[in-house]
Parts: sequence; structure tokens; C-alpha cells
Amino acid sequence: MPSFAEGFLPSATGVVREVQTLNAQTENVEAIKQIVELEVVSGQFKGEKRLVENIISGNPYYDINLKAGDKVVVHVEPHSEFVTDADDVDFFITDIRRDGALWLLAGIFAIFIVIIGKNKGVRALLSIVLTVLLIFSVMMPLVLRGVSPIFAALLVGILSTVLTIYLVAGVNYKSTSAVLGTTSSLLIASILSILTIHLAHLTGFVSEDNMFLHSVRPDLNMQGILAAAIILSALGALMDVGVSIASTINEVYLTDTSLSVKQLFKSGMNVGRDIIGTMSNTLILVYLGASLPLVLLSSSIDLQKFFNLNQVATEISSALIGSIAILACVPVTAFISANLVSKKSKIYKS
Repeated sequence: MPSFAEGFLPSATGVVREVQTLNAQTENVEAIKQIVELEVVSGQFKGEKRLVENIISGNPYYDINLKAGDKVVVHVEPHSEFVTDADDVDFFITDIRRDGALWLLAGIFAIFIVIIGKNKGVRALLSIVLTVLLIFSVMMPLVLRGVSPIFAALLVGILSTVLTIYLVAGVNYKSTSAVLGTTSSLLIASILSILTIHLAHLTGFVSEDNMFLHSVRPDLNMQGILAAAIILSALGALMDVGVSIASTINEVYLTDTSLSVKQLFKSGMNVGRDIIGTMSNTLILVYLGASLPLVLLSSSIDLQKFFNLNQVATEISSALIGSIAILACVPVTAFISANLVSKKSKIYKS
């Protein structure tokens, strides 16, 4: 006889067998009530059938318009601490099951990266898995235990950088240069994040997710979590720039081993100038794409009010901090790579 002291059971999967639609009224607002015949098809209560209500209020953010055959996520709520059978619980539909489509996309991505990247594609795929595991198994527990989110993000960022670059590019001077350049740029992004959050009075509350997290864990530092999010968002682009600059300098050196540190640095900077335009633009477009509703909102609100909205200021700050970190990554990685390549040359000649 299991005990559920925290008041919840694991969610289950349900299938909508039949839907009956009725008119309803909720708080003086006309709404639609769906009487749903639900069958639970997974978990402890597999095979259980219930009639549940689903209210459609006209708010597309919350409404779930169900039809027969839909797979749904079912919240199982116990009546008391001890549950003996299905009569001791209630079932509620919380959302449509969407993970099937996500697994399909993930499968297509994995196939493409392996076919196109071959051996390096497999390693890149492994590095993605390791990064995700680091976030969920290292960063998340640390933050939830009260460790500074910025420290946790930096720790995971550095570990991810080392694992990803050495795994994909091998253990060599080129990879070491990229790791050092990326790590240095991450530190710059961290410092800028802390300063910007303080100077712009950013609260860290930019969506309902933040509000819900705060209601569940009011002890967490939301501003620190915002800084951590900015750091992680810039990480991928920084690794890309760092590897590109370090690889370029290494290839230039292999072509002409007589080049000086200054000449190698200049070659890296020349390539870096071509990279920063498109890479910074890519980062800005990622944030703009994610904030498209906010962009459209600017047409119907005073611009001074718009740019001083907490959410707008947060998105702009995130994009600019990431872009500044990319700009810093170019000379830092070029300097480190040029010196390491020159050092390698001296070692081989001695």
C-alpha cells in the first residue's frame, strides 16, 4: 500500500475514447465543456476508464481542444496519503502528449548528423548527450541545493566545453586553444551578465515558468538563474567560434611552419572578422525568433515603455552579452592559439 506524502503520483498516459461537447458558463464567461471518456493506458492504473471534464474558456494559452483518439498526459491526484486502488484517486487531463513528435525530430537529427558528419558526427552526438546529462545531473541538483546558479552554469559550461571540443577535435594544441578561448569568453559573459542584471535592475521574471518556479521554490535566486541562462545560451556559439579560430591558425601553421606568433595571430583575426558578422547575427536572430510575439507587440505600444519592459530588456541584454562574448572570443582564442602553436613548433625543433 504505497504512501504519497507529497500529494502526487507519477503522471500517466491516457487516450480519449469519446468526447461530448456542452455549453457552459465559468465566472460569468461563456465557455465550452467537454465530457471526455478517458482510458488510462500506462502506469499503475492502466485500463482504468473515467469521465472527466475539460473546460474550453476561449484562452488559447490554456485551452486543450480534445477529440477522440488523442493521447493525453493524465495527472493522478490521490484523495489521501495512502492509495490502495483507483477509487482513491482522481484523474485530470493536463495536456496533449507531444513527445512522440519530439522523438521523431530527434531521430531525424541523429540520422542526419551521423550520415553527414560520419565519425565526427557520432562524436558530436555523444557530446550533445553528455552536455544534456551535465545540465540535468550536475547543474540542476546544484542549483536546487542552493549553490550559486552562476557558479553551476560556469562549471557545466567549462565541463561541456572540455568534453565537446576534445571529443570532437581530439586532444591536441588546437583543441586546447579552443577550450581556453571559449572558457575565457564564458567568464566575460558571466561578468557582463552580473553587471547588466544589477545596472538594468532585471528581475529574472520573464515568463510564467519563472513565476511558477518561484512559487514552488521561493528560496532560489531568480536573478542568478537568469545569468546562468544567458551563460548557457552563449556557450554553443562560443565553442563554434573558438574551434574555428584555433583550427584556422593550426592549418595556417601546417602550411607554413616559419610563420611567427604575430603572423599566426593576424591570420586568426582575419578569419575571425569574417566569422563574427554571421555568428553575432545568428545569435541575435535566435533571440528575436524566440521573442517574435514581443517584437510584434512593439507596434501597439509606446517604444519607451516597450524597451523598458523587463522581458524586453532581458532578451536584448541576453543577445548583446552573447554577441560581446563572441567578439571577445576571437582575439582571445587567436592569441592563445598562436602562442601554443609557436610553442609546439619550438618543442618539435628542440
